[in-house]
Amino acid sequence: MSTSSATLPIGITMGCPAGIGPEIIIKYFQEPPAAQVSAVVIGDIGVLEKTAELLGIPSSMHAWVPGENLHKDHVNVMNCSALSDNLTRPGHPTLASSKAMAAYVDRAISLCLDGHLAGIATCPISKTALNNAGYDFPGHTELLAERTGSSQVAMMMAGNKLRVTLATIHCSLAEIPSLLSKQKLVELIVLTESSLRDDFNLPHPRIGVAGLNPHGGEDCLFGSEEQNIIGPAVQIAADSGIDVSGPYPPDSVFHKAVSGSFDAVVCMYHDQGLIPFKLLHFTDGVNVTLGLPIVRTSVDHGTAYDIAGKGVADCSSLTAAVAMASLISGNRRNRKE
Repeated sequence: MSTSSATLPIGITMGCPAGIGPEIIIKYFQEPPAAQVSAVVIGDIGVLEKTAELLGIPSSMHAWVPGENLHKDHVNVMNCSALSDNLTRPGHPTLASSKAMAAYVDRAISLCLDGHLAGIATCPISKTALNNAGYDFPGHTELLAERTGSSQVAMMMAGNKLRVTLATIHCSLAEIPSLLSKQKLVELIVLTESSLRDDFNLPHPRIGVAGLNPHGGEDCLFGSEEQNIIGPAVQIAADSGIDVSGPYPPDSVFHKAVSGSFDAVVCMYHDQGLIPFKLLHFTDGVNVTLGLPIVRTSVDHGTAYDIAGKGVADCSSLTAAVAMASLISGNRRNRKE
């Protein structure tokens, strides 16, 4: 593999060294060449070598430096830590491994901003480990937003059958009504439409918006959020020229999207969007962060400490995440040109 200024590699952050990130990375580079994208790992060569040995997969590592061509038939790694064996037992994160996990993300962000990477595909981190390492963020998204100075970001889950964006993410169900506002929903609809155009190269994107309550509130019988917040936000966005409609009852809008009526669904809360999405894309779903100046995708699963080191982790989501990061970076580049 070689790279030029027009074909920069995608950076794969290793995630938590004690999770399944190292395993799915090794398995990703065993995929047929047609399934691979030019990529470099931001992580720990020693951990990757140990993982490859544990899996019984012969792997040649190359210590990559920014600006260098990738070495063909090697796993190219920007080595950012040197964790000893007792710090990287599968399934057992430590303070040192947690700090390294966060450092991989920080380094990848800098490499993107400095023009050495086309985008980032992140392997899973532990939110608890991130906080233990001294990073006061709920997860990747908030860290990325702060480091890139992005004031408005959103999570999109993307697959070839369904895309969803989320108005609220990590909060209790009881909090959701108080967190919804017309302004935030309009901003999310605009951000979703912009991503569908720029990142997914859809010239005329169509967006459906889910209601919050059963039957869309049933004329305020089951709640008034549809009439007071969601519906007015949809109207404001539609008046600006966006092809958006709703709110639709949550039990029917996803069927409409999968049947071809919408290119994405704006959802009111985490599980409303993630349950139908994971039903369709449990192994190949991709998390895309909208609103960043850099491209960031992620696997659609966690660190899976319970199976780390057992050789059973599936790399399908990582394969999809790297491919989508490459697709989005190419689409953005083409639009600029």
